[in-house]
Amino acid sequence: MAMMDIDAGRLTARLVLERPEVVEDGQGGAVTAFAELARVWALIEPRGFAEEEKGPGLAATVTHHVTVRARGDLNPGQRFRKGARVFEILAVRDPDETGRYQRALCREVTG
Repeated sequence: MAMMDIDAGRLTARLVLERPEVVEDGQGGAVTAFAELARVWALIEPRGFAEEEKGPGLAATVTHHVTVRARGDLNPGQRFRKGARVFEILAVRDPDETGRYQRALCREVTG
């Protein structure tokens, strides 16, 4: 397999990697909150845009590839945050099978 040329200099977006944590809501139940796991440099690349009818209007889904240096604790279900922007991690793979980088397929959460 040919190696992809990933330039570490393109990892210019500073993101917060967050993991889900279940916390008690004080009323006998629980809610999922997110706790900071790490701060990482990343490359964010828009991948797709789709619209679907939901309720009274259209809902949009925007997906991105987020590339970071490889880490052992990056998993689907986590998320990246950049200020008010949130990127849910749907899947993670090694884009060139060298163990140097990981690419996450993410859905941007809006609203």
